[in-house]
Amino acid sequence: MNDDFSGRVGEVLAGLEPGEVTTYGEVAAEAGRPGAARAVGRLLAQSHGQWPWWRVVTATGRLVPGAEMEQAKLLRAEGVRVEAGCVARMGRR
Repeated sequence: MNDDFSGRVGEVLAGLEPGEVTTYGEVAAEAGRPGAARAVGRLLAQSHGQWPWWRVVTATGRLVPGAEMEQAKLLRAEGVRVEAGCVARMGRR
């Protein structure tokens, strides 16, 4: 994975405000690599919490498999409605 892409992903994620939720695909597109949603997922999985990973979900709003409870807790603390393992309503600025 290219360090420039990693840096751009970090910038996109750093721009998210509490309560904002985006998708892996949207992050990839904003970072200049449309279609690289899986690469964003890999970066987040390897980031050790460096970025606000909990604000990123799948295109259907599903939470991170294996981390659903933690992600739901973090999102709810920011006022995001989570139901049945999915974000009820997503929104960016």
